[in-house]
Amino acid sequence: MRLPRLLIVLVGVITAVSAVLADLVIPDLAAQHAFNPAWPPHAKFHDAQYMVMTVLLGLIGLVLALRRGRDARAGLLCAAAVLAVPWLGMAGALLFPGTATYDPEFAERTVFVLGLHGQVFMAIVLLLILSGAAAAIGRMPAGPAVPRRR
Repeated sequence: MRLPRLLIVLVGVITAVSAVLADLVIPDLAAQHAFNPAWPPHAKFHDAQYMVMTVLLGLIGLVLALRRGRDARAGLLCAAAVLAVPWLGMAGALLFPGTATYDPEFAERTVFVLGLHGQVFMAIVLLLILSGAAAAIGRMPAGPAVPRRR
């Protein structure tokens, strides 16, 4: 279970830090988010909410992934599910009317990878990593049964 755990931990770290880096710390990206003067305060509130949620989801995923014990497989699968939430949420947000991956005034500064917005590309890659790790965990034999205490 070493490689699946490592992959899930990697996604956990990325999940915990990426929104804060992109929306608040990296100047060119933060100008499109937390420091975008065109965004009203309520939009900035929801951006801040998203940053806090991804940090918390990343930390929960890391705790679950690093936990050792009787049912490490279940913990890893739960970690993968928790860590998938913000990335699936990003894809789901695009289904709502009037949403976009970037604002028009930032079109020239927006990074695209293989024709996809950089964040969407990253979300797809991380979801594929989590899916692969979960599939690998599912194929592993279960550990020895631990007798229940009465």
